[in-house]
Amino acid sequence: MVDILVLGATGFTGRLITRYLASHPERASFKFAVAARSKSKLEDLVKTYELGDDVERLQVDVTDADQVDAAVRRARVVINTVGPYWRWGTPVVQACARHGKHYVDLSGETHWNRSIIDKYDHLAMKTRAIIVPACGFDSVPADLLVLLSNTTLKRAAGTHTTLAASQTFYRVRGGVSGGTLATIISALEDVPPQTIRASTSDYYLSPAIRGAHSPRMRLAYPEPRAMGTFGTFFPMAQPNRAVVQRTWGLHALAAVSPTGYNLPRHVAAQMEEVQARVYGPQFTYQEAMVLPVPGRVPAVLFSVGFMLTAVILTVFRPVRQLLWKFLPKSGEGPSETLMQNGWVKATNYTSSVPTSAQPALHVKSAMRGRGDPGYLLTSVMIAESALALLLDNAQLPPLAHAGGVLTPASALGEVLMRRLEKTGRVEFESVILHTEEDEVKKDR
Repeated sequence: MVDILVLGATGFTGRLITRYLASHPERASFKFAVAARSKSKLEDLVKTYELGDDVERLQVDVTDADQVDAAVRRARVVINTVGPYWRWGTPVVQACARHGKHYVDLSGETHWNRSIIDKYDHLAMKTRAIIVPACGFDSVPADLLVLLSNTTLKRAAGTHTTLAASQTFYRVRGGVSGGTLATIISALEDVPPQTIRASTSDYYLSPAIRGAHSPRMRLAYPEPRAMGTFGTFFPMAQPNRAVVQRTWGLHALAAVSPTGYNLPRHVAAQMEEVQARVYGPQFTYQEAMVLPVPGRVPAVLFSVGFMLTAVILTVFRPVRQLLWKFLPKSGEGPSETLMQNGWVKATNYTSSVPTSAQPALHVKSAMRGRGDPGYLLTSVMIAESALALLLDNAQLPPLAHAGGVLTPASALGEVLMRRLEKTGRVEFESVILHTEEDEVKKDR
């Protein structure tokens, strides 16, 4: 048995994860294995990062269900980096759900996430496998910041407090890899158009429960309490919203029907904690990206330009094929210097629903990360997610102990926040905003 299995360890992000695990401060507490299709690339990986004999090498082709099954059965937690997940991810999730193994990946493919929920959520709950897609920049910051804002508001105003509008604004410096581009191409080439259209709908990943309709998309989003600052269209907004809405739906369903949700007896006894994680029926969520150039006009122009580009790439296949020739190929990505110089600041603004006894409160929660968010920080996020499942299982939120296809916030929550802060690369902060000028009651 190994504690953690890294599938796709020779890919661009897989190598970063391997490097991170090999030098982790808790390295003596876990044993991990690296797996890939190419034996020569595995040997190169071992030499590059000077992996010892205690790191097992497995030759695994994810298109071979028997190889996948055999590898998964020998691990406690699986990190799957082999995408596009629509093409290659399903057999891995199936094996984990069948054998009760925990699983994390980097999927921002909402359409695929829906398919594994439909196929394996019930089975994973029966075997108590914790399946957590989207454990990288898609969609850890979004999911954890809303959870943090919810906690801050309820500490200030009581657990009965519910949430209204929630927005996250991103400031990012980072690069792109061939794997990311391959996922985009796969969505355009392999996935039925009607499936892609359906995946953009509200509460697409939520269980059998629906909340308030999301606000309409805008060309420019004014950032609260930041005069003259506007956000523009954010490419990750749709998959992030779907994950945040699944977190909303999982907690809402568990709160109203713990028996129907099949919570274990000891978890059902923790309903007060589950209730504290409920956002409420008026909750809505949206995202935007802040450009280096301030103002409404640049935000509008970027949004329009991005949408036109998306339409052209969707409609005209020859344009996609031509563009593909000039972009990074699978296994390629930003240089080490670019990744070290990257950064992200994600700022969430969430308001509470006013009542006769309590006016609306407003909270500002932020996550700051040092390093390229899509790759360097993503490798940290998913590795720490796997370690949380392995080493901190008893401290995980209540829904994690029920198993199933969950989200970073519902499965890992505060445990992952603490782990990320401990790395020294990530900081979280949350404050209640009382006036335009005064930010007090710092929560963390």
